[in-house]
Amino acid sequence: MEEDEWYVYLLECQDGTLYTGIAKDVERRIRQHEEGAGARYTRGRGPFRLLATAGPLSQGEALQCERSVKRVRRADKLEYMMMHSRRR
Repeated sequence: MEEDEWYVYLLECQDGTLYTGIAKDVERRIRQHEEGAGARYTRGRGPFRLLATAGPLSQGEALQCERSVKRVRRADKLEYMMMHSRRR
């Protein structure tokens, strides 16, 4: 994994809500969410299920993708992530 490689990830929380975030190491970030050290929104909502990842991307691309995912309807989030994933 290169230093400038970022990933966008889509989580399903235990309460059925979705959370989108970015990270260089998605597995480590999910562990942080599970431990309550992740985003405020995810605290108390675990365990989590990883639904999709997109990347690798530059940090700017990842932030832009994250914003776009957060803007689409819930029903379209997974499809959007799959359409916008890039693999090297």
